[in-house]
Amino acid sequence: MFSVLQNSWALLLGMMLLMLGNGLQGTLLGVRGEIEGFSTFEMSLVMSAYFIGFLFGSRAAPDMIRRVGHVRVFAALASLISAVLILYPALANAEAWMIGRIIIGFCFSAVYVTAESWLNNSATNENRGQTLSLYMIVQMIGIVAAQGVLLLGDPSGYILFIVPSVLVSIAFAPILLSITPTPAFDTTKPMSLKKLYEVSPLGVIGMFLLGGVFSAQFGMAAVYGGKAGLSIPQISLFVSAFYVGALLMQYPLGFISDRMDRRFLILLTAALGGAASIVAVIGGGNIVILLLAAFLIGGTSNPLYSLFLAYTNDFLEHEDMAAASGGMVFINGLGAISGPIFTGWLMTSIGPEAFFGLIAALMLAIAVYAAFRMTQRAAPSVDETAGFQAIMPSSSPVFVEVAQEIAIENAIEEQMEEIAP
Repeated sequence: MFSVLQNSWALLLGMMLLMLGNGLQGTLLGVRGEIEGFSTFEMSLVMSAYFIGFLFGSRAAPDMIRRVGHVRVFAALASLISAVLILYPALANAEAWMIGRIIIGFCFSAVYVTAESWLNNSATNENRGQTLSLYMIVQMIGIVAAQGVLLLGDPSGYILFIVPSVLVSIAFAPILLSITPTPAFDTTKPMSLKKLYEVSPLGVIGMFLLGGVFSAQFGMAAVYGGKAGLSIPQISLFVSAFYVGALLMQYPLGFISDRMDRRFLILLTAALGGAASIVAVIGGGNIVILLLAAFLIGGTSNPLYSLFLAYTNDFLEHEDMAAASGGMVFINGLGAISGPIFTGWLMTSIGPEAFFGLIAALMLAIAVYAAFRMTQRAAPSVDETAGFQAIMPSSSPVFVEVAQEIAIENAIEEQMEEIAP
């Protein structure tokens, strides 16, 4: 671990500051939108716009890097992100915020592609797994810490919009001053969606539904908090609970998944997330219940992302796994675009409790479909399944491909150890 920090501290520090800025702007917009009098549906369109930009950014970034290099891409994206963050309070209308969110989503997605390719290049075969794990932990720390920064200023003013702009600008300094450009890289062409569905219907359908869960909870949580009458400190704790749950429950569920039928674990995990959402609908006026529900929803939905990838890999040859990962990221992104829109529409029609109602419906739909798929074909032998690798939903295709490669290497090593006398 020390060698990882020694080689990659600047990049990890920069990414933590970037996540501070990104995590703060997402929650801040939800709070400020309520102050500006935006309707719930308008805010849902604003939040959905981020995922539109994110989806296209992840596909465009490799070509940009090949043409102009990592450093120029980083510098350009930093300028755009900082500019948009400053302009949000000056252009307080839904249309301008939607455009800004598309740009922000595109830029952050491309930043992740660039940073994760740099990080992978700086890692060795011996410490690559530790490097990616540390990278994910640093990202989570940045997002959770961002919710605390929200308490340091007035959401109706300008200061809290200046803070993430400054954080983003500072974040690029250690990265650009300490890392030499890496050679251009080629990402794997994604497998066709038809082929993916034929390989793993549960993986494809589940990943699409899960995209809606992610974007609803991470895009609309602060909006829900405002509509439900939570105070700013309560909204900060509420949003943080999703990420804390995601960080703490990822590895225990991953450990279990390598030792049982993944479909049954997917069923149980999704059912737990759905049940937590139903409890939140019933007891939504109690902040303790809301925090517990948010913790469990975040703690179940994030591992499900990695579980769907691992389960799909169980039916693929090793050489096809990287291509499949790109397609799965794209499917999740498609689902993510629709999540805030449906959440906003339902919250407008029914009330704030529809936020948890939609998450419950999506999670229970995953559980039911997993149960159905268990009746359609036998589970692969636990001894023959690919290894679980923790992955964040916001990760770029670069990170997912590298994580898949690590899982493959670990699975092969375990098989060799079993064969060896």
